[in-house]
Amino acid sequence: MNAEAPAPVAPEEGGRETPRTHEKLVLRCIGASLLVATGAIHLDLYVTGYRTIPTIGWLFLLQVIVAFGLGALVLGSRRALVSAVGAGFAVATLGGYLLSLRFGLFGFRELRTTAGIVAGVVEVAAFTALAAALLTPPLLRPPNRTALAGRHRTDRLLAAVPAARWAAGASSALAAALLGLSLAATRPGSTVHSSTALLKTANVHGVSVLTNSKGFTLYWFAPDTPSKSVCYGTCAAYWPPVTGKPIAGPGVTGVLGTIRRTDGASQVSFDHHLLYTYVGDSSPGEANGNNVNLNGGLWYEMAAHG
Repeated sequence: MNAEAPAPVAPEEGGRETPRTHEKLVLRCIGASLLVATGAIHLDLYVTGYRTIPTIGWLFLLQVIVAFGLGALVLGSRRALVSAVGAGFAVATLGGYLLSLRFGLFGFRELRTTAGIVAGVVEVAAFTALAAALLTPPLLRPPNRTALAGRHRTDRLLAAVPAARWAAGASSALAAALLGLSLAATRPGSTVHSSTALLKTANVHGVSVLTNSKGFTLYWFAPDTPSKSVCYGTCAAYWPPVTGKPIAGPGVTGVLGTIRRTDGASQVSFDHHLLYTYVGDSSPGEANGNNVNLNGGLWYEMAAHG
């Protein structure tokens, strides 16, 4: 009587790679690369100005460190927990961006910019790739006599995988939809034009500086000339120009003037420096934009005496 041929045994993870283990590796590599990419975007934003924003600056630095660290861990580890943490981190970073974009976060409200849009898309893609890697089941050995006791538990786990993958797919679609709706509902930052501009003085960190009527520090942009502003678009969103007819308040003794911007508004100048506010200042008495290299050049607080 012929002996029954043994059933073929699929190689386990750690032996010869199977199509499913190869798929998981590719998804992990994609997810790790996207985590590093979002970290790189936040690093660039941190270096070019976000480091000056209270609380937000430290959160950006923390995001950069964690993104690079998780990218390396996801790439080098097959543990499901690592992929799960990476996916959670990506969606948490996206959630922080959406909160800041729609409602503000720690006193700072984000503006719709190209860098922010790209970072949001990357974070949705990172979550999708890592969730897929996490929920791609390995090619298991067929049960034998010694494994029959655990067969029902394995069957239950495998039965839950399709539902979990559907849930992950729905979560990715929901995250993408929320990002799209938030971006559509948020206009790019724009300059609010005023008919008059009252200039005042205040002592900020031991320096007498020029402020607007609400007490917010005013700045000047090194690349500008006395007769021409080069700050438009995203730059003007972060650094709203001071517009209107200038009115000198108590203690303001410099030379006041105006120029005509390309949008028709009259921008105020003081001692031949065009004036701006900074969205990174959340309250009067702050000067977070001083000596910042952002939007193409250096920014300085406007000293009250020129």
